[in-house]
Amino acid sequence: MSISALASTSQVQAQDSVSILMLRKALDQQQQNAAQMLEALPAPTPAPDPTATLGRSIDTFA
Repeated sequence: MSISALASTSQVQAQDSVSILMLRKALDQQQQNAAQMLEALPAPTPAPDPTATLGRSIDTFA
């Protein structure tokens, strides 16, 4: 193997490790942003109980 091939291989491996590190940082930041967005959402309002509102009155006006 020539020296230029070894230098090229080590440079590619270094670039790959830097790329993976930057991707990991970007994904961590996106995860933090998503968590902040979820925390900012208002609490959902509970749905009304259907047994409390349905079937209590009958409309006999035709």
